[in-house]
Amino acid sequence: MFKIAPSLLAADFSRLAEVVAEVEPHSDLLHLDVMDGHFVPNISFGMPVISSLRPHSRLVFDCHLMTTNPGAYLAELASAGADLVTVHIEAVPDPTAIARKARASGLGFGLVLSPPTPWKAVEPFAELCDLVLIMSVHPGFGGQRFMGEVLTKVESARKWVDTHGLAVDIQIDGGINPETAPLARDAGANVFVAGTAIFGSPDPGRAALELRKVIEG
Repeated sequence: MFKIAPSLLAADFSRLAEVVAEVEPHSDLLHLDVMDGHFVPNISFGMPVISSLRPHSRLVFDCHLMTTNPGAYLAELASAGADLVTVHIEAVPDPTAIARKARASGLGFGLVLSPPTPWKAVEPFAELCDLVLIMSVHPGFGGQRFMGEVLTKVESARKWVDTHGLAVDIQIDGGINPETAPLARDAGANVFVAGTAIFGSPDPGRAALELRKVIEG
């Protein structure tokens, strides 16, 4: 099943609850980029924003942790209303313990690969995951150009997951729009994070719907 995940980082922060309500009818997850200023140079938002949004949305809160110590935030994220956390394999090369900690906190768990990181880095731990996120831009900044070279990694992930009979979503994040989303879909992605393409539109709800139509094509 294809899933749409608008990325809050591109939204109008002065009216977050309103714009989330606009995209909710045509979306499956809300993608929340939590940045610490260390793993990536930017700082985004944290628990107060997540907890303030939680009463306003029934979407799955998909928290992408661009942090050097993601395990330190799991209990707080769960209390704030997160449903799923994804952590970078570059920050936690052996994620076995943090996956266990996430599950104990009641959170779904996934792993993220930055563009230079090969699929092989995640492969030994894929069975721990509900979702694997393949970045098609460098983490930390919105509005970047889609990196088509990561599609071979998407293909590898999809082949491995299907061969092993796992119900693991393959998510792609970065430069996703009506032109690039079908390329990612054809490579094997089934969850599509889109920031600028949705929240940069005058009508974010319609943009989310149009993206879904293109993907389901």
